[in-house]
Amino acid sequence: MHRYRSHTCGALRDSDIGQTARLSGWCHRIRDHGGVLFIDLRDHYGITQCVVTPSNPHFARLERIRVESVI
Repeated sequence: MHRYRSHTCGALRDSDIGQTARLSGWCHRIRDHGGVLFIDLRDHYGITQCVVTPSNPHFARLERIRVESVI
């Protein structure tokens, strides 16, 4: 697709488990459950839930994002 996206949010399926996917879109909903972030990422094609753990090098930056931020 382009350097910010290898898949759309609506295109990911069970067959993509274990594969690397690069997504871009708007933060639809963000939940922090004891140090694990759940980010519902929305694009024109659907919504994908992203799970971010503290071991992710971008965790501190992602903790500060707000709803409707583009990532």
